[in-house]
Amino acid sequence: MGDQATPPAPELAEMAISDGHSLKHPFSDRAPVRSIVCRPDGGAGLAGQRVRAGGWVKTGREQGKGSFAFLEVNDGSCPANLQVIVDAGVADLSTLVQTGTCVLVEGLLKVPPEGTKQKIELRVDKVLHVGPTDPASYPIPKTKLSLEFLRDHIHLRARTNTISAVARIRNALAFATHSFFQEHGFLYVHTPIITTSDCEGAGEMFQATTLISEAEKLEKELILNPPPTEADLEAAKLTVGEKGNIVSQLKAAKATKEEISASVADLKIAKENLSRVEERAKLKPGIPKKDGKIDYGQDFFSRQAFLTVSGQLQVETYACAVSSVYTFGPTFRAEHSHTSRHLAEFWMVEPEIAFADLQDDMNCAEAYVKYMCQWLLNKCFDDMELMAKLYDKGCIDRLRMVSSTPFERISYTEAVQLLEEAVRGGKEFEKNVEWGIDLASEHERYLTEDIFRKPVIVYNYPKGIKAFYMRLNDDSKTVAAMDILVPKVNHSHAHFKVCVPTVLHSFQLALSFIAGGRIDWWKPKGGTL
Repeated sequence: MGDQATPPAPELAEMAISDGHSLKHPFSDRAPVRSIVCRPDGGAGLAGQRVRAGGWVKTGREQGKGSFAFLEVNDGSCPANLQVIVDAGVADLSTLVQTGTCVLVEGLLKVPPEGTKQKIELRVDKVLHVGPTDPASYPIPKTKLSLEFLRDHIHLRARTNTISAVARIRNALAFATHSFFQEHGFLYVHTPIITTSDCEGAGEMFQATTLISEAEKLEKELILNPPPTEADLEAAKLTVGEKGNIVSQLKAAKATKEEISASVADLKIAKENLSRVEERAKLKPGIPKKDGKIDYGQDFFSRQAFLTVSGQLQVETYACAVSSVYTFGPTFRAEHSHTSRHLAEFWMVEPEIAFADLQDDMNCAEAYVKYMCQWLLNKCFDDMELMAKLYDKGCIDRLRMVSSTPFERISYTEAVQLLEEAVRGGKEFEKNVEWGIDLASEHERYLTEDIFRKPVIVYNYPKGIKAFYMRLNDDSKTVAAMDILVPKVNHSHAHFKVCVPTVLHSFQLALSFIAGGRIDWWKPKGGTL
């Protein structure tokens, strides 16, 4: 490294495009596929440039009776592939054309003949690396695969169009989350992943403990080295007694100092051995218990600990000191459900605003949702086009609508009144509509898709269906809580609370994007990662 680093090849080091940005990756001599094919002209303006490109072969075929091969190479930087042409005199084509082959090649970018869909292609004159695959065993063929199939080949699923697009979308949304809150003066707080607090109080937490592993180790150790028997314990006690008597006799006989010291040393060794034997005699296989219950005093943290369900409690303490904060990290729920509305692990955004009211909370939540949707349109449009093509034709139009449309705001009472009017008009719901119910998905979708046809914020819910910590309104029947409802999207929940002496407002957002571009929010039961 340093003075020993090999300088890049001059012809590659000087590559630059008209806007002044280098075509190369900043830490590699290769040019990312995105930097070539995602230009407004599709890369045609780069014709004549010499580049080095690397990636994995999506499809390959030999042409001209084996005289050359076409490769579609993708490096994960974008959904589009780079067409690569390799002559038989440059490399063995039979290994290059196999799907999944890893290649690093160098050559000239050229405009292909008219009538082809590609705007640019790479004519290779050097093959620098080939990571071959065995077509008989490679599990990711070029045919369309189900998501369930990919679960059995997790280490390779990122090479598929869907999973790589989802990864880029999630990356963009995570970056946008930090950008939004940093731009608006929030402080990012890292809250603990392992905690002794049950923030939600639902008891659906993954426990973090070393008791089981320690018990397993002990059982194995006791098999190899059995605990002492009663006879062993009595023998150790007898030895201590004998050594003690010898010391007493030597002292009574006024033996030399050296003789007494040696005898005392023997007694000390005997006592230490007895102590070890007594400790080992106490060892029992299984989980340690005390008074009939598991003894968590012997656990790693000397008490029960769990994977966090929320960073809310910890981040509130910072809001009471530095005003506007947020935490964004993994959270866990041990819910026994295998539906798309329940997640065992997900990332959640939890902002806290001091000296704010419910209107401020709603303003922040609406601005954040719009910001995220617009970010995807600006940064991940090609990936969203893939989602629209494969999974949800309306996802791009929905992002545009949400990012540009003011959200409707109605109270829970007003929402119930609208639903009751619909029922009187002949609309049928599976769940009866009455004040005090927790609105079902069918109710929320009717509000957003049939009545308002845009995002809706419902606020001031009955206190009986919301968490205990939400602020009681003056009517003593409702609490200052709010939900964001979006057409075609599972509902999101946000909530308000008071923390004495500082008034805090916050909304929890479990942000997920599935392949169809759907946004799912809190509760974390909504969505699929």
